[in-house]
Amino acid sequence: MLAILEPNDTVTRILYFVHILSAIAAFGPLFLYPQMHRAGETQAMAALHTKLVLPALVVLWIAGMGMAGTQKISLGGTWFVTITILLWIVAVAVSWFMVRPATADTGDQARKMLAAGIGITHLILVVSLYLMVFKPGGYGAGTGA
Repeated sequence: MLAILEPNDTVTRILYFVHILSAIAAFGPLFLYPQMHRAGETQAMAALHTKLVLPALVVLWIAGMGMAGTQKISLGGTWFVTITILLWIVAVAVSWFMVRPATADTGDQARKMLAAGIGITHLILVVSLYLMVFKPGGYGAGTGA
């Protein structure tokens, strides 16, 4: 159903809004984690991560795929979108396997794992933003955009 909609319709605009809002919710709290970890707020940080960040990453993907559908973007022919999807998969893995376990621990190893996970996630955010804003290479064949 979504693939038959025009790119500038209300549904696409709502998906853009949800996509941006979920990106803020998914990546924003990570900027607070070092201070929360130093303050010993591991329970609050763990709850924030599991109840906001991880679900926001899922909504980010759903809204992104919805936008690709409404704009008839060829994922195979649009390399910057394909790379961003791969980066999203890495971000989810890092968030689940590195950041999430470190949010519940105050030890030195947890601090190092949290710092590494946040650093990787921030790098993914910057690269993904670049790809989504500047769209290097443009859209592939078969797109309506």
